[in-house]
Amino acid sequence: MKIKFALSLILLCVFGTIQAAKTDTVAVRSNSMNKEVQVVVISPDNQNTPKSVIYLLHGHGGNAKSWLELKPELAATADRDDVIFVCPDGKNSWYWDSPKDPAYRYETFVSEELTDYIDTNYPTRKDSKNRAIAGLSMGGHGAMWIAMRHKDKFGAAGSMSGGLDIRPFPKNWNMSEQLGEMKDNPEIWDAHTVINQIPNIKNGDLALIIDCGYDDFFFDVNEDFHKRLTERKIDHDYYVRPGGHNGNYWKNAIDYQILFFNNFFNKNK
Repeated sequence: MKIKFALSLILLCVFGTIQAAKTDTVAVRSNSMNKEVQVVVISPDNQNTPKSVIYLLHGHGGNAKSWLELKPELAATADRDDVIFVCPDGKNSWYWDSPKDPAYRYETFVSEELTDYIDTNYPTRKDSKNRAIAGLSMGGHGAMWIAMRHKDKFGAAGSMSGGLDIRPFPKNWNMSEQLGEMKDNPEIWDAHTVINQIPNIKNGDLALIIDCGYDDFFFDVNEDFHKRLTERKIDHDYYVRPGGHNGNYWKNAIDYQILFFNNFFNKNK
């Protein structure tokens, strides 16, 4: 009986440790949009030391809970790697400050208001070398867009199946609601596609990782993004492998991106 009790106590401690990460769903005030934005924050059980932070952006049609639903293991990963994951609700914004709709200023929200909130309310390492941002699909575009335009805030960025050039898809995914119709606003579309931000960075500004499946409808624009970075001699990791634009692919891809970011954090400690 004593042996069974001791074994049960050990198992309780083990599984308690695995589930010890804290998951908060918070409402973060955005003064730029005059509203509150839902954000899921997954932080390690150990709150006694400052942490590096990985911001994860969802895709079109997603919300603040999408990443945790896709990858429930993020809670255990937060404990294992001693990092904080931050998952904001970006609506279908593509993470721009929309030139057409002042209610959509998600670039400002993520890069300024959200990072300030997290640094104020959680034990973080408050510098770009300890912040990474990644996303899938629309969120892949958003992560690269925000990181390339805010190198003072983010030192690393990742894209999984990202829409890294929006212009081949002018009728899709609510983009015209944010930018206007492409045929009427070609300059705005050119200015808001992340592939055209590449000339604004130089090698060493950001640690970059890009991942896309061969069967993904964004495969060609990812290939083009990779070639543009290579032409400008900007170091980056680029992974292509079998797979499409779906959850099974992203559940696998995120593990590689987290490893990449942890290596980046550790190198800069």
